Formats: sequence, C-alpha cells, structure tokens
Amino acid sequence: MINILLAEDHNIVRNGIKMLLESDKEIQVVGEAVNGLEVLKQIAKIAVDLILVDINMPEMDGMQLLKEVKLKHPQIKVMMLSMHDNEKYVMEAFKHGSDGYLLKNIGADELIFAIKFVQQGRKYLCAELTITMMENLLQSKQYLITIPDNEIDFSLRELEILQLIAEGLTNLEMSEKLFLSKRTIEGHRQSLLDKTGSKNSAALIRYGVLHGLIQ
Repeated sequence: MINILLAEDHNIVRNGIKMLLESDKEIQVVGEAVNGLEVLKQIAKIAVDLILVDINMPEMDGMQLLKEVKLKHPQIKVMMLSMHDNEKYVMEAFKHGSDGYLLKNIGADELIFAIKFVQQGRKYLCAELTITMMENLLQSKQYLITIPDNEIDFSLRELEILQLIAEGLTNLEMSEKLFLSKRTIEGHRQSLLDKTGSKNSAALIRYGVLHGLIQ
C-alpha cells in the first residue's frame, strides 16, 4: 500500500484528486493539507510514503516544502502537481530533489502510473512536458552526440509502444488503440525503461530519437 499525503489548497481540486487516487486499491490518502506548514506537521505524526503537492499554496508553497522535506525527511517521495509548464519550474523542482513533476491536466491513468513509478525509486516527468522539452531539445541541436550502434533487442510491440509514447499518448489511450490492457501497456513501458537504462519517459524518448527508433 502506498500512503499518500495530498497537499492542495483548493478543496474541489483536492477532493477530485483524492477520489482518483483512492480508486486504486494499492493507494490510500492518509492525510490532506492546504499548505506546506500543515504537511510538515502531519508527516511528523503519520507514516507517509509520498507527498503529492501543488506548487502554488499559501504560507509555504510547494517548492519551499520540497526543500524542507528533502532536508528533514529524505526517505519521503515528493511529486509536484502544477499548472506551470515552464521548463524553469520543472528544472527547479528536480534540482531540489523532486521525484516527479505532473501537470494538473493529466489523466487519471497517468497519475496512478506516475505514483507507482516514483515509488519504485525512479523519477517521473509527465508525458506532455516530456514531449515539449524533447522538441525544444531537438530544435536546440544540443542533442547531437556520438551514437553507438544499437544492440538492444526490442520486440515489435515495444517499438510500437515507444512510438506512441513519443506521440504523447497515455497508457489508457495506448490500451484502447492497441486493444491491450493497461497492465500490459505498463509492462511494455517498464521493459523499455529497463532495456534502455532510462530513468523516465523523457530519457526513453531521447534514446529512441538518437537511435532512430522513433519516426
């Protein structure tokens, strides 16, 4: 069971996210807060595996909270939930130890996947931001490096899913498109990450581009 503390100052948004999270039997919301100060008080009293925190909150915002948690409770995972798609916010979050960065318009399936992915000790950047940052990287030409011969054996299904990930499809959308279960899609995604040694979707897509696996 993954114990989540949800920090969001808008009640309607927080309640909606809580309902989505608790629809999964492996996740439970053990606490709620409207600012960073409340979070710090709660994690001193209850067992928390992961904090899902909005960047913009009163009194103590998400970035300030991130720094405090990583300093005093480094074992707790912290995922940022934000409306900001600016690369500056993303880089700032990961610079200070964030385990993930999600936009508030992500689908429920990606939210659940991201939480489980981060709980495994990996970093996660939502698909929309991954595509945007990859496009910026490609345009900047900074990606040009010496590319070794690709010796990894990918299945046709893995290559198909890699292409769809690059196109920005969520697990649910891929599931519907390929007539596969979400669990199967997640398995293929995990296999791609393991085979390529990628830590997140952005690194996976970068690998695919550099090795000519993505059209």
